[in-house]
Amino acid sequence: MRTIDKYIFKSFLSSFALAFLVLSFVLTIGLLVQIVGFILDGLPIGLVGKFAAISFPETLQWTIPLSLLVSSVLVFSRLSADSEIAAMRACGINLLSVMKWPVLFALVCTLLAMWINNEIVPRGHEVRREMTSEISVGDAFDLIKPGVMMTDFPDVTLYVGRKEGRWLYDITATDKTDDKITRTIRAQKALAIGEDDDMALDLYGVKVEPLEANRPGIATGKYVHYPIKMKKKRYVKKMKDFRFFEIVEAIRKDSAFLETMTSPESEKSKKYLRQHISKTKVELSKRFVFAMASLCFVLVGIPLGIRSQRKESTIGMAISIAIAMGFYLVVMLMLNMQKNYSICPEFLIWLSPLACFGLSAWFIKRNL
Repeated sequence: MRTIDKYIFKSFLSSFALAFLVLSFVLTIGLLVQIVGFILDGLPIGLVGKFAAISFPETLQWTIPLSLLVSSVLVFSRLSADSEIAAMRACGINLLSVMKWPVLFALVCTLLAMWINNEIVPRGHEVRREMTSEISVGDAFDLIKPGVMMTDFPDVTLYVGRKEGRWLYDITATDKTDDKITRTIRAQKALAIGEDDDMALDLYGVKVEPLEANRPGIATGKYVHYPIKMKKKRYVKKMKDFRFFEIVEAIRKDSAFLETMTSPESEKSKKYLRQHISKTKVELSKRFVFAMASLCFVLVGIPLGIRSQRKESTIGMAISIAIAMGFYLVVMLMLNMQKNYSICPEFLIWLSPLACFGLSAWFIKRNL
C-alpha cells in the first residue's frame, strides 16, 4: 500500500469508527431505554440479556452503511477543501486510485452485512418470538406498563394508571368475553395474582357497565374477583425468521407446487400462492439490497464529498442524506407494494442500488 493510500485509508477508518459509535448510540437509545425499563420492572436479568444480545446486531444493517456514507463525505470533502485532491491530480493520481481502499473496505462491509441480514437478523426475530411465546404469568406481571393499553390478553384490553409491585391502581378493562356485549370495568385498585396458567385481578372499588345485555346501566361493588385468560401462544416461524438457505428452499418448493396446480378451480389458490412467492422473494431481495447500501453509499459519497464546493461540506452532507433517504424510501415503497406481485416488486426493489451505481458512475466520470 502506497503512502498516499495509507494516509487516505487511515483518515477514512478513523472517521468511520467515530461515525459508527455516534450512530450506534443514537439508534440504540430506544433499545437501551426499553432494557432499563425491563430491569426496573423486575424482569429476570437472563431474559433481559438474551433480549439485548439478539437486538443489538439488528442495528448494524443501518449503522454500517450510514457510517460509511458520513465518513466518505467528510473525509473527501476535507481533502478537496485542503486542495489535496488537486495536488494528487497534479501528480497524476486519478480518483479511481484514491477510491480503491475505501471501496474495498465497503465491499467487505457489504459481505458482512449480507451475512448479518441472512443469518443473524432472522435468528434474532426467531428468538424474540420464542421469548414472547414462552413468557410466564409472572413475567407478564413484570411487563405490565402503567399508562399503556395492554392488548396481550384474549378478549380483554387492560389499562393501568399506576403500578406498585403486584398492586395496580386506576384500572380500566374492556371485556369482550361475552359475544353479546362489551363491558367496561373500572376499579380503584387491584391485586394481580397467578391462577394456574392464567392471571386474575382482585378488584376493589369496582364499576361495571353494563352488567348484562338486558340490564343497561352501571353496577358497582366493593370487591370482584376477575380472572383473565392468558394467550396460549404457539410459536410459528414467519418469513422474517427464515435464514438464507431456508428461504431459498421455500421459494423452490412453492414454485414447484405452483406448477402442479393446473385445474381451473385452483385459480384462487394459485393467486394466493403467487402472492406468497412474491413476498418471499421481496424478503430475500430486501436483505441483499440493505447489504448493498454500504457499497452504494461509498461510491456516491466519495465523489459527492469532492464536489461539495471545497469549503461547503454541509452541502455534500445534505445531498448524501437525501440520497440515503431516497435509497431507503424506494425500498420501503416496494415492501408496501409486495402484495401486487404482477409489478414484480422483488425486481423493482433493486432500483435503489442501480440508481446509486448510475449516479456514482456519472459523478466519478466528472471527477476524473
